Amino acid sequence: MNKASLGSRFIALIIDNIAIAIVAWILSSLLGSTIGSISSFILAVIYNGYFWTTRNGQTPGKQMMKIRVVKTNGAALTWTDAIIRVVGYYINTFVIFIGWIWAFFDADRQGWHDKLASTYVVDA
Repeated sequence: MNKASLGSRFIALIIDNIAIAIVAWILSSLLGSTIGSISSFILAVIYNGYFWTTRNGQTPGKQMMKIRVVKTNGAALTWTDAIIRVVGYYINTFVIFIGWIWAFFDADRQGWHDKLASTYVVDA
């Protein structure tokens, strides 16, 4: 498995987060900010979980960048893996972005979210 570059992963993440943010903003406008904040997490789980489990590990952003998420053993992700990985995104950010920065120094280019969910991002 050829690991994806951190640059392509970052661009894919931006693309996907823009899509999630647009829907979350609409929901927040309609339902109020408290429900909007909760819904953005739920949207992230649903969006990523759907694409990671049913679309060969590729969200639209990852598809554009020609990369995908797989388990470290090469298997497809489950919904449990997807939830753990999305929670890892929040942990990465909450701990002053150290979880994201970790991938720059990791031999397998894994951030904390990858370590938690036992995933790699590889070239598609």
